[in-house]
Amino acid sequence: MDNVAATTAAAAHPHAGDPVFDLHVGGKMEILSTVALNGPDELSLAYTPGVARVCEAIAADPAMTQHYTWVPNTVAVVSDGTAVLGLGDIGPAAAMPVMEGKAVLFKQFGGVDAVPICLDTTDTDEIIETVVRLAPSFGGINLEDISAPRCFEIEARLKERLDIPVFHDDQHGTAVVALAALKNALRLTGRSPEDARVVISGAGAAGVAVARILLEAGVKDLVVTDRKGILNSERGDLTPVKHALAVDTADHFGRRGSLADALDGADVYIGVSGGTVPEEVVATMADDAIIFGLANPTPEVHPDVAHRHARVVATGRSDFPNQINNVLAFPGIFRGAFDAHATAITEGMKLAAADALADLVGGDLSEDQVIPSPFDPRVPGAVRTAVAAAARRDGVARR
Repeated sequence: MDNVAATTAAAAHPHAGDPVFDLHVGGKMEILSTVALNGPDELSLAYTPGVARVCEAIAADPAMTQHYTWVPNTVAVVSDGTAVLGLGDIGPAAAMPVMEGKAVLFKQFGGVDAVPICLDTTDTDEIIETVVRLAPSFGGINLEDISAPRCFEIEARLKERLDIPVFHDDQHGTAVVALAALKNALRLTGRSPEDARVVISGAGAAGVAVARILLEAGVKDLVVTDRKGILNSERGDLTPVKHALAVDTADHFGRRGSLADALDGADVYIGVSGGTVPEEVVATMADDAIIFGLANPTPEVHPDVAHRHARVVATGRSDFPNQINNVLAFPGIFRGAFDAHATAITEGMKLAAADALADLVGGDLSEDQVIPSPFDPRVPGAVRTAVAAAARRDGVARR
């Protein structure tokens, strides 16, 4: 959209004058050609008759799509609009501005093209079948804002059926960045993953994924809570995903009770649930505690409260230090996976991304800097390189 058209459209829309709405007029994306079409010769190469030769080559050898289409550098950003930001189930149409934004971040921070796709169904089987049928047009699938517990089954079944990377960013992007920040926070406070007592509040998509990656990273004493308290296998109200997590976490230490019980003496709190933790409960944590209140826009423990009782504080917000922002992870993860022509995104690739982010802080490590800024120009390259190398180590690279 040229400047004149954009100005005219902005003046006419119902919320004209509001800078947020003005920025969104006409959407945040457009498709641009990478080739010139200035005359019949160029047209005959880009389209008929020349394009037929490329089609025939791909028909004879489907691997040629990796060389002669945009597929290997393009991600489908797929949502059903059931868990959008902190807004909840707002439907596919209302989810589109977020999916457009995600696609813009892919391009800006990873050089990856992305197409937002909002599906008018919440049926698990329909979503899976739709994505499988769309998959030949894409080099990877980024699942976004699909509510739990359906998101776990959708991702797992798509990973079984597709030979391209499938990644639910609400789970794994959050987990990668949280782990990176926690590694540095533990280092700063003289702890190791093996001896830290960690409490995660929230057993949805992000909470489960954060728990799983922390276990992979060596955390032993880990408790996950939901609205009814600590997940343990004695509870009869757990989904299969929560039950499996209970067996791997609280059951090992016999921990039972409420979030308050879990936090008494804990070293680390990671909130991915919303709500508010009372200050008197926060005060029972260990000395030099670590508090990550990641709910947006209102952290579970406000930084002003957290700083009275913790040494390291992080949020999901950009107006406080130590922002746990998924944009630090997902563009570089897909870029690295694409560089290696990976068939999947493995646990090893996610751990490598977290290590790369943590290492970038280096000698600048402090209470207010346990994670790099999203605008640190080193971030995409560091994550990309680490992920591609891990893909080769894990045997999922085709290059």
